[in-house]
Amino acid sequence: MQTETVKLTIRLPRQDVEFAKAYAKAHDLSVTEVIDRYLRRMRALENTLPSPELDFITGLVPSDVDAEAEYRQHQQEKHG
Repeated sequence: MQTETVKLTIRLPRQDVEFAKAYAKAHDLSVTEVIDRYLRRMRALENTLPSPELDFITGLVPSDVDAEAEYRQHQQEKHG
């Protein structure tokens, strides 16, 4: 099934355009293909669950703890 395509004009810093062109050429792609693949990847990642590692560390610090104050205290003890 062919997806309908539309033309889009975007403005980017020259260095970004040059990078995109060089990257596409080095990987035997068009700039359109590079952008399309990037957007598809972003869409796919948006629907994924957090990694098990992130899941593990999330919630380790209780919500009533002021992490910044704890860190400052740690730095004070370590370097004070």
